[in-house]
Amino acid sequence: MSTLLWIIIPYLAIATFVLGHVWRYRYDKFGWTTRSSQLYESRLLRLGSPLFHFGILLVIGGHVFGILVPESATRAIGISETAYHAVAVALGSVSGVMTVAGLAILIYRRRVTGPVFSATTRNDKAMYVLLAATLVAGLATTVLGNLLGHPYDYRLGVAPYFRSVFYAHPDTGLIASAPAGFQIHVMLAWVLFAAWPFTRLVHVFSAPVGYLTRPYIVYRSRGGTSLGRPARRGWEPVRRPGS
Repeated sequence: MSTLLWIIIPYLAIATFVLGHVWRYRYDKFGWTTRSSQLYESRLLRLGSPLFHFGILLVIGGHVFGILVPESATRAIGISETAYHAVAVALGSVSGVMTVAGLAILIYRRRVTGPVFSATTRNDKAMYVLLAATLVAGLATTVLGNLLGHPYDYRLGVAPYFRSVFYAHPDTGLIASAPAGFQIHVMLAWVLFAAWPFTRLVHVFSAPVGYLTRPYIVYRSRGGTSLGRPARRGWEPVRRPGS
């Protein structure tokens, strides 16, 4: 069971994440979109979207740093474990609350706004459930552990496990000894990575690079001229003889 949960499923998730995005880009470019619903409702979107997106950027940045940078590296540059833990808990809690609050607003908006709810697919609903479960599990392990006075140092267990997976030498003992809350959070994260390419989350890897080199769009009026501007030769409508 340990091999299935912490070796087979993680590598299947990584392979699905990479190959799924390649397949999606090659065969479903028109579906590579967030299916924006801003035209249907914007008041709640203006509140929930910045909270979620800025919060999730901080969450991802904290996870990447915490997993890839070992404790020995921060200690070598003069950052004590106490100071690192205090900053990590503070930033993690704030960014986690921001992300969960923003996601809650977006889910509420999607449920109570008729046109937005009608445009929500089953795939979207499953994605929201999985994403919310992963975020809540991660926030709960951080906040509850510190409130109860039994914080778990993930840099000694969970982070080395992830690095061992990336190094192709997975150490299941590291994650097996972690608290159940962290195990649930990690497993939900692997499932989320596997489902990622087949949801609207693919827009994370989109960037409007083409806008830098595309030609200008020329807008012309259908008839008449602008007030205060003289008509220019060559732009008069063409009339057929006898019309």
